[in-house]
Amino acid sequence: MTPDENTRYSRQTLLSGFGERAQEALKGSRVLIVGLGGLGSPVAMYLAAAGVGRLLLADFDAVDLSNLQRQILHNSERIGWTKVDSAVATLRALNPHCALVPIKGSLSPTRLAELSTEVDLIVDASDNFQTRYAVNAACVEAGIPLVSGAAIRAEGQVAVFSGRAGDPCYQCLYPDDGQVGERCAREGVLAPLVGIIGSIQATEAIKVLTGYGEPLFSKLLLLDAQRMAIRTLKIPADPACPLCGCYRG
Repeated sequence: MTPDENTRYSRQTLLSGFGERAQEALKGSRVLIVGLGGLGSPVAMYLAAAGVGRLLLADFDAVDLSNLQRQILHNSERIGWTKVDSAVATLRALNPHCALVPIKGSLSPTRLAELSTEVDLIVDASDNFQTRYAVNAACVEAGIPLVSGAAIRAEGQVAVFSGRAGDPCYQCLYPDDGQVGERCAREGVLAPLVGIIGSIQATEAIKVLTGYGEPLFSKLLLLDAQRMAIRTLKIPADPACPLCGCYRG
């Protein structure tokens, strides 16, 4: 690492069990972030600030006034910008050592499959089940970890899937029954909630990439922000899962 990087990340490398080895691992890591809204904002900012070497930034949307209550990557001057362009501007100013790869437009399953071969991990910060299932399928096929997050009203959740044969996938947790699911545009969301959930996603991604601590592999963390209550549940593998069941032999 350069002298600037040594200084920049010094508070992180001081951590027992982290050190320069983990920091070098982050520098060599490649992460795809799907969604640059409420969850993707803190994910992208913390992964860039922490020293992930290459971030692929995917979103199809543009910055809207209604986003600014919670999507901290963006600001009032960028209303109308693509979220990808706004994210690049924020992250480039935050850490010039992080390589940023903009990916605009919707991601087809084929494109997700291609991108999954270029990264070590995917963070799903999207807000709809269709994208979540597609991201999960790409991770299962590529055998790479998935850090999944969701937030609505004052409730949020994070789950981490290893991508390894025999471990559960997102579809084991939420079978694809064709439901659309709830959206923040209809139900609302507490502004700091997405910051909490996105920060947990970023933390889990760093843990997976560096081997630091114990990631939430095959676990679901649930947060009720109204009571500030957290609980963690074990996610069992579904032998009948149509997506990953065949990988269990």
